Amino acid sequence: MQVTDGQVAVELVEGIGAERAAAGIWARATAQRDRLHSVAPLEEKLSGIQQTLKADGASLHLASRGSRAIGFCILIPRGKSLEIRYLATDPEVWGSGAGWALLKHVQEHAGRTGCPRGELWVIADNARAISAYKRAGWVATDLVEVRGSAGRPERRFVRDFD
Repeated sequence: MQVTDGQVAVELVEGIGAERAAAGIWARATAQRDRLHSVAPLEEKLSGIQQTLKADGASLHLASRGSRAIGFCILIPRGKSLEIRYLATDPEVWGSGAGWALLKHVQEHAGRTGCPRGELWVIADNARAISAYKRAGWVATDLVEVRGSAGRPERRFVRDFD
């Protein structure tokens, strides 16, 4: 299903082309977030995307403007919750509403799949992402853990979609 928000279209996608697009976005976004001097090789990020997509019910959703992929998320149903495992937009479109369109799509997808609650983890010092999630109605919990390949503390956020 495709959801359009202004000029941003978000749709459920499959295949190596979509996975590679997501990996490229993730590589550029994490390099910018972490102020790295170079972007990680696409193959390095692709393996994490593909591993995540092996989880039961995992789905890849790509945001685009015209024919250009500008963002993505990976969603995994967990009982009555929908977990956002990845959510990123290309740094070239930061501040343009692409992230908002993805979060709106997450909420709509949750409704279609019968998940009244969302959850995600965000690196605890990622002020930009935390601000965006809070503006979209997500609430920080007290749960902080070192998770994933970043090796940095992450805070859990939740949102009721009802």
